[in-house]
Amino acid sequence: MKIGILVFPAVEELDFVGPWEMFGMWGLIGSIVRTHLVGQSAQPLRCAKGLTVVPEFGFDDCPPLDVLLVPGGQGTREQVGNAALIGFVRRQAEQHVQCLMSVCTGAFILHRAGLLLGRRATTHWGSLNRLRDAGDVSVVEQRWVVDGPVWTAAGVSAGIDMALAYIEHVSGPATASKVQMAAEYYPEAKLYGGEASHTKAPAYVRDRAPPKR
Repeated sequence: MKIGILVFPAVEELDFVGPWEMFGMWGLIGSIVRTHLVGQSAQPLRCAKGLTVVPEFGFDDCPPLDVLLVPGGQGTREQVGNAALIGFVRRQAEQHVQCLMSVCTGAFILHRAGLLLGRRATTHWGSLNRLRDAGDVSVVEQRWVVDGPVWTAAGVSAGIDMALAYIEHVSGPATASKVQMAAEYYPEAKLYGGEASHTKAPAYVRDRAPPKR
């Protein structure tokens, strides 16, 4: 299985590094999985928090992918107008991939490529209303959402959970459990402070938050 993770200037690091880690562990435990960073070219690019990465493939030499993951970040606001990037995502989706994923505001790239039309999807809590305003997407406030071959995750760290869920979907719970164990990904349920009860927090968080006193 070939998994491509799209990167671009000002991409949010954890949006793609989290899923990269889960998919990488999947490959290490014996599954035939290869994960590749794909950029518009193979030139180094700077991410949102200053990390510099070097894509393995550019759009012109990227092989057919089985899975394409589109992360988010401030860079998506520019990339939704990048015809080359939108065209690449659309071609891979229409011609090759079995599963198309987004994390955070990567959903807006999928939307611009015409791939969320009439589907259920989610995005970062701060952009839920912006996605609703598109008018042709059913926005769901969940950690991740599956609608046919399209998987979308909420903000930043949610991509890790979506990646694990996809591993379970493809290879079963035993494999997902091994990946989770290898990554020691057992997040605590603790909610820090009172932000979880903020009116803008996604419903799946607000429902867990204690009432304000």
